[in-house]
Amino acid sequence: MMRRKSIDMMEGELWSSILLFTVPLMLSGIFQLLFNAVDMIVVGKYSGSTSMAAVSSTGSLINLICNLFIGLSVGSSVCVARRIGRKEYEEVYKAVQTSILIAMITGLVLMIIGVILSGTFLKMMGSPEDVISLSTLYLRIYFLGMPATMVYNFASAILRARGDTKRPLLALMIAGVLNALLNLLFVVVFHMDVAGVGLASAISSFVSALIVLRVLVKDESYTHLELKKLFIDPDAMKEIVQVGLPAGLQSTVFSISNVAIQSSVNSFGRIVMAANGAAGSIADFVYTIMNSFYQSCLTFTSQNIGAGKVKRTLKILLVCECLVCISGLLFGYGAYLFGVPLLNIYSDDPEVIASGMIKMGIFCRPYFLCGIMDVLVGALRGLGSSIFPMITSLLGSCAFRLIWIATYFKAHHTIEVLYYSYPLSWILTGFIHLLTYAFVYTRALRQKRQEVGN
Repeated sequence: MMRRKSIDMMEGELWSSILLFTVPLMLSGIFQLLFNAVDMIVVGKYSGSTSMAAVSSTGSLINLICNLFIGLSVGSSVCVARRIGRKEYEEVYKAVQTSILIAMITGLVLMIIGVILSGTFLKMMGSPEDVISLSTLYLRIYFLGMPATMVYNFASAILRARGDTKRPLLALMIAGVLNALLNLLFVVVFHMDVAGVGLASAISSFVSALIVLRVLVKDESYTHLELKKLFIDPDAMKEIVQVGLPAGLQSTVFSISNVAIQSSVNSFGRIVMAANGAAGSIADFVYTIMNSFYQSCLTFTSQNIGAGKVKRTLKILLVCECLVCISGLLFGYGAYLFGVPLLNIYSDDPEVIASGMIKMGIFCRPYFLCGIMDVLVGALRGLGSSIFPMITSLLGSCAFRLIWIATYFKAHHTIEVLYYSYPLSWILTGFIHLLTYAFVYTRALRQKRQEVGN
């Protein structure tokens, strides 16, 4: 049963293996995005642009609060994948128990932070008075589901590390359908407005978490989970933190710049806020397609490094970069060309649609550059280098965008100028990642040759 549900990452042809691994990841990401997209669609259609702005303006803040801990799931995936590559199955078992316990603890911490401090954070972001109360209510209810969100992310990372991407997809498909139905029930029937969509997301998160937990509990292989015997293994914890903490900090860095951009967007009022949220939601679907190749590159590279197959990792990178360019160009330009009907799903307001198309044009057409950048990060982390990508992102994305906002945007206060900070930062950061990869890969190859020589 284990072999039938998993993909062999260390042998055979890469194109087909990576696609088989990646397509369920894409679909999983799409269903996960549907949680927030359906929230915005339902409130936009049935509660108006103010409620839509309240929900859409929370995304960057949610990411800022959560990404540090969700980044640890990247470390969990790398840790499990490397041990599988080395065939250290007892160590895999320890990593699984450690990962799920970390997920539960961090989920509870995030829930407490979100429930208590949501209003304070929104005020710091400069949320307008006409939406801040609704945004706060939505966030507090949304964060009640954070323990489940963390468990789902860590459990899915474990399953991906062994080559199983289909069952996390199934969990999200079920949860996504439930989320849509509950949204309609709570908002359209019970008139609960933003509280209804927040509650629907929280309930759906618990459903997806329970499904993947059941998969691990029922599993009879080395990734078997024993909920009554959860423990922290020091070696597993160290490895998870070494990779996951820099990954989480990197994501947090991106989120800081996005929060600064959201604060700048807020200065243009609720129409631009709603448009930015709707266009961003559409762009997120393109991103999650591209980001699937980042996760594939990370997992394939981790297993092959564990098995000592350094040269194969370069082939993995090249295949993933080709695929991410194709998908980024195809879906990025597709999103822009069909931007008006797509934005119309979120709102009937012509001002919202017109403003949303500005972001679609600047953001989506060059989006493949972001995909190239992220795949390089996946390769670096798989090779064991997580500090370099974090530092590069700190300088190339966060610092650049903050400087852009403080200087050029301040002098030319238009929404177009604000959005141009994204593609420029992708080019700068991607170039530095490429130089870093050349150094790290060469070092790994040299170390392997020395090991063989000895």
